[in-house]
Amino acid sequence: MTSSADLLADLVADVDGVFLFAPTGSTYEDYREVDGEPAVVVAPENDHDAERYVELPLEFDNVRDRIRFGVEGAMDQGYCAEGDVVACAVGVFDDPIDGVIRTSVTESMHSGIYDLFANSRADPAVVRDVFDVAIELGKKGQKGKPVGALFVVGDAGKVMNKSRPLSYNPFEKSHVHVGDPIVNVMLKEFSRLDGAFVISDSGKIVSAYRYLEPGAEGVDIPKGLGARHMAGGAITRDTNAIAIVLSESDGLVRAFKGGRLVLELDPEEY
Repeated sequence: MTSSADLLADLVADVDGVFLFAPTGSTYEDYREVDGEPAVVVAPENDHDAERYVELPLEFDNVRDRIRFGVEGAMDQGYCAEGDVVACAVGVFDDPIDGVIRTSVTESMHSGIYDLFANSRADPAVVRDVFDVAIELGKKGQKGKPVGALFVVGDAGKVMNKSRPLSYNPFEKSHVHVGDPIVNVMLKEFSRLDGAFVISDSGKIVSAYRYLEPGAEGVDIPKGLGARHMAGGAITRDTNAIAIVLSESDGLVRAFKGGRLVLELDPEEY
């Protein structure tokens, strides 16, 4: 009788790698190796002591995003490279793994999002929540008009020391966190005013209306981007924060880390 592992081997005989997304114990034992090559496990924890493992720090509801994140993490760790074809065994419906999706590894998959989530000081869920706010704001604007916004996430104490208030801080005595739907409405309303939002590692909104003071020396941003992007790049050069910037002019959301632009996305595609 043909085993499930043999069936999977037939399906992926001509690929360069196999990715198992959050496999159960039995699934991992069946598929841990295909054609003599160890599979790459993409999961929150390496429960199976897999030889090749990519941490999935948060769940992606969208299967495409989950696969892109896992493949980029594998690229960063040298498990696959541009031009490879990989088979991703992933849960499309309710089961842990109920489908196999083949995809080509392209340089465009190396967007920087894996490093942004997996290797940032802030909690990955906090980073995701801030992206959600920026993306929704980019789609809808403020009362139908485009707006710009700057969110500085993580290392809040140092960020506060390298900035100054532009106005009264509405979050000074509060204990609200990004991700709360009511709070996100407030963030969208305040975004039309000048200054940056400062958000802690755990998601607490520390301040609004902050003027970031680090100098721009050594920060390389694409031509055409203005002071908001320069400030976001500079503060991440001098702290362990990341900056998520919504551009008023072109509507794109960009992320900075370590003084570099690491991610650029169009809200209309999400």
